[in-house]
Amino acid sequence: MNKIIEMKNISKIYRAGEVDVPALKDITVDINKGTFVSFIGPSGSGKTTLLNLIGALDTPTGGILKVDGAETGRLSTKKRAIFRGENIGFIFQDFNLISVLTVYENVEYPLLMVKETPKEKRVKIVNALLEKTGMLDQKDKYPSQLSGGQKQRVAVARALTTSPRIVLADEPTANLDHDTAFMVISLMKKMRDESGVTFIFSTHDPKIVGVVDIIHTLEDGIILKSEEVTHG
Repeated sequence: MNKIIEMKNISKIYRAGEVDVPALKDITVDINKGTFVSFIGPSGSGKTTLLNLIGALDTPTGGILKVDGAETGRLSTKKRAIFRGENIGFIFQDFNLISVLTVYENVEYPLLMVKETPKEKRVKIVNALLEKTGMLDQKDKYPSQLSGGQKQRVAVARALTTSPRIVLADEPTANLDHDTAFMVISLMKKMRDESGVTFIFSTHDPKIVGVVDIIHTLEDGIILKSEEVTHG
């Protein structure tokens, strides 16, 4: 497998008044294309910070981070935003759907923001993703009219609209019941198998931990262990 993410001696330090607060310390991890990877650990362990670095929302204080071959920490803010829009999809625990947009418009939104995609092609892409996620018949509804599971399926569709190489999912099942969470996880696995996208999770959820390929355990900004998961 080819590496899609390379992290070598990554550190991240935040400034709180006169005090330096280390969020990540000497992280060295490679992630291969098309894998399901999870970072687990207690609140404050550095999981979300790590996802923000991978997603080019933030830059490391030290070390080398390459995402799909690009050293994103060396890009300007503008170029990092372009890179993020073209290569990274995001799924959040609170869905982050835009309340005044319909399901269709929420999924279409990334195409309007980061790619000059003709309307005919946008319609084809959006409808295909809504069909794959089982939400085509709900496309004219607004987020307030959807269940939690439906909102997360829309979020999965939206994350894949621009054909990203990587999807980052921060506690994507935290607000879902057991059966709905399994449905969303199965959907993400199906999308991975069909498109080869790499899914990286930050989660406490054992349902996700049970289906990933590799688990990295974080505590106090340090990776305590990394283990491959064998599925029977």
